[in-house]
Amino acid sequence: MRYRKLLGCAALVGLAAGLGAQEKPQVFSGAQIIPIAGEPIAHGVLVVQGGRIVAVGAAGKVALPAGAEVHDVTGKVLMPGLVDSHSHIGGGTGGDGSGPIQPDARVLDSIDVRDASIQKAQAGGITTANVMPGSGHLISGQTLYLKLRDGRVIDDLLIKLPDGTTAGGLKMANGTNSMRGANGFPGTRAKSAALVREQYIKAQEYREKIRRANGDAEKMPPRDLALEELVEVLDGKRVVQHHTHRADDILTVLRIAKEFGYKVVLHHVSEGWKVAGEIAAAGAPCSVIMVDSPGGKLETRDLSWQTPAILEKAGVLVGFHTDDSVTDSRVFLRSAALGVRAGMTRKGALEAVTIANAKILGLEARIGSLEAGKDADFILLSGDPLSVYTHIEQTWIEGRKVFDLADPQDHLYAVGGPGAGDPHRAHLCCFTAAADLGLAANEDEQ
Repeated sequence: MRYRKLLGCAALVGLAAGLGAQEKPQVFSGAQIIPIAGEPIAHGVLVVQGGRIVAVGAAGKVALPAGAEVHDVTGKVLMPGLVDSHSHIGGGTGGDGSGPIQPDARVLDSIDVRDASIQKAQAGGITTANVMPGSGHLISGQTLYLKLRDGRVIDDLLIKLPDGTTAGGLKMANGTNSMRGANGFPGTRAKSAALVREQYIKAQEYREKIRRANGDAEKMPPRDLALEELVEVLDGKRVVQHHTHRADDILTVLRIAKEFGYKVVLHHVSEGWKVAGEIAAAGAPCSVIMVDSPGGKLETRDLSWQTPAILEKAGVLVGFHTDDSVTDSRVFLRSAALGVRAGMTRKGALEAVTIANAKILGLEARIGSLEAGKDADFILLSGDPLSVYTHIEQTWIEGRKVFDLADPQDHLYAVGGPGAGDPHRAHLCCFTAAADLGLAANEDEQ
């Protein structure tokens, strides 16, 4: 990402300087602040240091630390960084065509952090994303919750949990995507559910064998990476992020989750409006995509823009997602605007791209709102976040600016055009200089 910042010794010196500068307090003063955790602040002040929010409040009521770097953002709107609960940026993939159940596949092993889709997500104000494998399997692999920091390798974007593990969920799907009728894939909805139950029963048995072994290596069952992940689901350490569209498929997901006692988030829920009461009763959050050009799958024919509003009124936790590239990360705020147009409250729509999605990922203690102690992830807007005329001008992650519309390269990612994508173009004479394409950075690393 922004390879020019990572070239040669100058880049290393700059990086070290940046790390030091991040310890210096920064003050953003004068903007209308939408903290999500409370009412908007007309003339607000945000203080960040060490990657965290120190204070947020009205001008004159927040103590400004000595020696702080002050950013005058008068006339702008400042709000938390956006959280995308379902994305495919970075080109990650999961399971293959060899079988329908592949929980051992890790999207971690297939994401290219230098892919332009990540910069484009930054341009859309997205600071955290749940990057998923595809939905062509009943279980297609482990998802990854990423901070969209500027990084060289995937480790630079990982979110670590308090126990030291990497944050992520498990992608599952039902409906037509996983019904192929070949190579062990199911040909019916009933067989789809049967195969899933079979795997979770195996996971229960695997967990019991480990419990009975009680640490005795000779009694331990052979290690099974797939079952290990399903045990994490059964133990509540990994949340199922479940692709589902039709009302009957949604109820099947809820039925199996209840049967085995695991946590589930429903994704897409095209017919969620038909079973909003059942979803609410199950306490299952929903991650909804707002598609303004319906078509394609027959199972989505009853998709409704009103689904988020109906779910909100039923008491369901509702988040929005891009499913990038189904919808473009650069216009993620548009989903919230469409939600309001279809009947959602303004408060609920803004929460759906921030704190609601943070809760869906189990990261609400760190992200999703502007509160003291949370990560300093925020965006600076030219106007109201739900206006079609508003532009995202800056994106900050943990107190560091990762996108600036005034920067020519960032502007290119925001608006598109030659050079805005395909970082792996051939190194030929007729293309731009290697350094501009980032190829020089690759050569320095070899």
